[in-house]
Amino acid sequence: MTLSAIDYPQAKPPAAGSPMAVAPGIEWLRMPLPFALDHINLWLLADGTSYTAVDTGIGLDPVKAAWQSVLAERRIGRLLVTHFHPDHLGLAAWLQEQTGAPLWITQGEYLTGQMVKHQVGAYGVPAMCAFFRRHGLDDARVQALADRGNAYGRGVPAIPDSFQPLWEGEDVTIGGRAWRVIIGHGHAPEHASLYCEELHVLISGDMLLPRISTNISVFAGVPDANPLAWFLASLDRLRELPADTLVLPSHGLPFRGLHFRVDQLHAHHTERCAALVGACGEPKSAAELIPVLFPREITDPHQTMFAMGEAIAHLNYLQQARRLERIEENGIIRYTKTNKE
Repeated sequence: MTLSAIDYPQAKPPAAGSPMAVAPGIEWLRMPLPFALDHINLWLLADGTSYTAVDTGIGLDPVKAAWQSVLAERRIGRLLVTHFHPDHLGLAAWLQEQTGAPLWITQGEYLTGQMVKHQVGAYGVPAMCAFFRRHGLDDARVQALADRGNAYGRGVPAIPDSFQPLWEGEDVTIGGRAWRVIIGHGHAPEHASLYCEELHVLISGDMLLPRISTNISVFAGVPDANPLAWFLASLDRLRELPADTLVLPSHGLPFRGLHFRVDQLHAHHTERCAALVGACGEPKSAAELIPVLFPREITDPHQTMFAMGEAIAHLNYLQQARRLERIEENGIIRYTKTNKE
């Protein structure tokens, strides 16, 4: 089966906290988020007399209230979290207190969550601010990020003390069906997607979204990392799945058209890279190039953090491809075209 566009089997999402069946043994939960991206999709997989919950929502009272209505009718026996971001891991500890369910997550995501939660070394806000300052972010926006403090810690009030690690290629049995763990990189260190061959269903987490491009950012602790290259390689691995796979994403609607969407995302990042190279006839910092990547005004610290991380990721990618040259003067990093361009 070949799909040349995105097809949405469900036209509308469920109301917050009201499960909707989307495939045999799979229910869709939608929970609110306090951002421009105002929702996250969670998934309940029937597992004998209980359910495995895939992702948990952010640690806020409205999400807890929505979960309470779910827990009144369904027993949660396992928490499987795709990655460490607050909208995915945020309520894992609270749900564990409510249900006793163990946490399953990759080791890289668990440890990264702990480091960001507890502001360890280069995973703390001061290191992030210093990193962005070197990449040209002005004092006012750096101060706004500093004043915002550890927003991650507010979205993830606690992290369970123990976990069961997920490994690349292993099969997790849920409801008598095998779900293969597919590890992806770029959006998060060790993001876990789940594929059920029997159902032709992929729970993609944030690795493959139908309408928006996943944020790809560089951490202060790994300043020369190339997450965009890792992300594109991870997309190509997903392309190996059948074309008619039903994709259950963390944001947006369930869809078919996996191959088409992977091609779209490759084209999107190719176009964004070309635009950046075209803007670097004279040396430019990541902060100066934010309007090239995001042609809209970005003012709030949350969006500034994402925009800076994404700009640096694309610039690292282009530098390592020898399409841009990195220059550092007076403590500020800038990029300019190479002779190759």
